[in-house]
Parts: sequence; structure tokens; C-alpha cells
Amino acid sequence: MLRLRRSTLDEIERHALESYPCECCGAVLIGEDGETVRRINNIQDRLHAEDPIKHPRDARIAYFMDPMQLFEVLREADETRRSLGLLYHSHPEHGAYFSEEDRARAMARDEPAYPDAAHLVVSVVGGIVRDRLAVVWDPERREFVTAELAIT
Repeated sequence: MLRLRRSTLDEIERHALESYPCECCGAVLIGEDGETVRRINNIQDRLHAEDPIKHPRDARIAYFMDPMQLFEVLREADETRRSLGLLYHSHPEHGAYFSEEDRARAMARDEPAYPDAAHLVVSVVGGIVRDRLAVVWDPERREFVTAELAIT
């Protein structure tokens, strides 16, 4: 089960709506002081412009977290003794599902890059949040599985 505060989910969904029609991405740090949303720039358009063969998809249908910003979020988590509780991104004009590409981005070879972090996909259709899906890593099944999302 993934528990998120209503204010955290609202902030994630606001990010998805502001980024529409492109995909957004970010992280949520969790600590004694609560949950903190950290927006991370989606650099997919830049990658696509630099090398459309290697990166054939643009930010409307793909995301790539800015590596430096992700590093800063991870450093912040370490320095403030918070955990990386969630990575999120949106699916503009598509449903909330964890695609094969989403799975590949979440992995570091045969293991999840962040095994303790949940993943949240937010569907935005016609500029409206339609659905969301949370997944977590199941070490026994060695797969990401759907998790219930509890809003507190």
C-alpha cells in the first residue's frame, strides 16, 4: 500500500496538469517532517532534439529525468535523513499504466534502481486528471506490482 497525503497528491497532479501536454516527472521525499514533492525537469525534448535516432520520442510521450536534478534530490534525501519514497510521472492522453519503458527506466540492470521507492503514474486526458496507478517492487516475484493508493 502507498500512503500519500492529499496535499502531496494534489501537488503531483498540479505538476502533471501544468506540464500537459508533455509528461512531467518528479520525486517525493518522506521523513519525520512529512512528505516533500520535488519536481524534476523532463529533458526528453532536449534529448530528442540532440539525437532523434537514439531518442525518437518527445516529451509528449516520454520522460527522462534531468540527471543533475535527480542527483540533487537524492543528495537532499541523504543530507536530511529522508527517504526517496516515490518517483512519479504523467501519461498525457493515455491511461495510468506502468509500461515496459517505465519498467526499464525504473531498473538498473536486473534490479530496481530504487527498490524501496514506489512509482506513481498520473493519467491526464484532455487537460483533466483521469486516473492514477501506483506500483511497488515485489522482491519475491521480481516484478513491479500494483499497490493500493491510500490518500490521508
